[in-house]
Amino acid sequence: MGHKVNPKIHRMQVIYSWDSKWFSKKDYAKFAQQDVQIRRYIKQKFKDAHIDAICVERGPKNMTVTILAAKPGFIIGRGGQGLETLRKDLERKFLQMSLKVKLNIKEVKNPSLSAAVIAQTVSSDIEKRIPFRRVMKQAIDRVMKAGAQGVKVCMSGCLNGVEISRSETLSAGKIPLITLRSDVDYGYVWAHTIYGKIGIKVWIYKGIVFGRKDPFTEDVVDTSKKKSFEHSNRGPKRKPETKES
Repeated sequence: MGHKVNPKIHRMQVIYSWDSKWFSKKDYAKFAQQDVQIRRYIKQKFKDAHIDAICVERGPKNMTVTILAAKPGFIIGRGGQGLETLRKDLERKFLQMSLKVKLNIKEVKNPSLSAAVIAQTVSSDIEKRIPFRRVMKQAIDRVMKAGAQGVKVCMSGCLNGVEISRSETLSAGKIPLITLRSDVDYGYVWAHTIYGKIGIKVWIYKGIVFGRKDPFTEDVVDTSKKKSFEHSNRGPKRKPETKES
């Protein structure tokens, strides 16, 4: 009772897919560390791009990095110079020129329904010293107007510069965290202020999903029909009983 689980990890392989798509027998720890470093470097360098997710796909001689961002112009730069610089940095700093990197930049279709983008927007407003309750209410209104069925925002730290830290939570609609078929997006970021760090958590409920969802392709593979067909055809069929007159 009371154990907290990341909503995305809780639903992994039920409705979501992994952000790292590769297989390794010997160098698993090395590849996992590289993925963490690459994601951390990209998010820190392009903080203003409001990155939602980063997908890493590995091949024998190349690597494909797909970045899902609300403002892709900050990453691409003028004439694609930003992409070329980022590609060279990744190959030199993290891969030691062992693999060639291919970059794909995709735009978030609806940033108001992305928990990571909303959390980063709230963080930037808090760093500008805007009152936290106003920021939380504006974020909730923006998400609900975008078509979400529920949203919850939680902030923890020395809010408004008060010496004693506390937590404040505002929500609207419903957030079914236990149902595995519920599409609950989750985002968590830090806001660096002059009076310390403030943790920001955002949950966004978008509805029930039947199938597997991949945010990098925006496709949902419906598996409910297949499962219902297998369930209906399970076991031998019985002949209807007839009464003898």
